[in-house]
Amino acid sequence: MSDATLHDATQDPDDFAVQIADQVESFLVAVTEVAKGDEPDSAVPFLLLEVSQLLLAGGRLGAHEDIVPDERYEPDTGPDADVDELRENFARLLEPIDVYSEVFDPYEPRKAPVPARISDDLTDVITDLRHGMAHYRAGRTTEALWWWQFSYFSNWGSTASATLRALQSVVAHVRLNQPLEELDGLDTDQTPMGDETLEFEAGKVMAEEIGGPLGLQTGK
Repeated sequence: MSDATLHDATQDPDDFAVQIADQVESFLVAVTEVAKGDEPDSAVPFLLLEVSQLLLAGGRLGAHEDIVPDERYEPDTGPDADVDELRENFARLLEPIDVYSEVFDPYEPRKAPVPARISDDLTDVITDLRHGMAHYRAGRTTEALWWWQFSYFSNWGSTASATLRALQSVVAHVRLNQPLEELDGLDTDQTPMGDETLEFEAGKVMAEEIGGPLGLQTGK
C-alpha cells in the first residue's frame, strides 16, 4: 500500500486497520500543523483534542487481541525522520507550561514524581507512530498494527496519557480560574527527588498570564 492508496476509496472503511491508520495519520498531520506555530492562541486546546482522539485509537489497540506479525523479524523501514525541529517548535510554543511532573508508574509503591516535557512527549509519540505508518504505507498492514500495538504498551500509550493529563490540567486551571504554581527550577535533566514530593516554589503564575497567550478563557 503506497501513499497514493492510503485513502483508497475501495478500502473497507469499517476495516480495523484502515480506521487505526486514519486516526494515526490524522494525529500526525494535525500536530505537525500545530508545531508550525501559525495559530498559537489555540495550540493547547487543539493538542488536548488531538491527543484525546489518538488515545481512542490506542485504547482500541490495547483492547484488541495480540497482533502477530507476518514475519519473524521486523522489516527495515529505513532511518526514522529527524524530529529535533518539531521538538524545538513545540518547546517554544508551549514554553510557559512545557515542563510538568509525572508519576511514571502509578503501580510502583512510593514512586516519586519525575519532571517531563510535553514537547519531548509529543515528539516521542510522533516517532513511534511514524514508524508504524512507514510499514502501513509499504503495504505491511499487519506489521504496522503490531508495531502500533506493541509501542502503545511499551511507550507511546503511557507517554500520550501523561501528556493528556498535563494538557487537561492546564485547561482546567485556566477555565476554573485557579492559579498555577510555578515549577521553579524543575527540569528534565534533574534526578528524581527521592520519596519527597516535588517542591512547587517561587510564587504563582496566575491563570490569566497563560490563558491569553494560549487561547484559553478563564472561568467566571
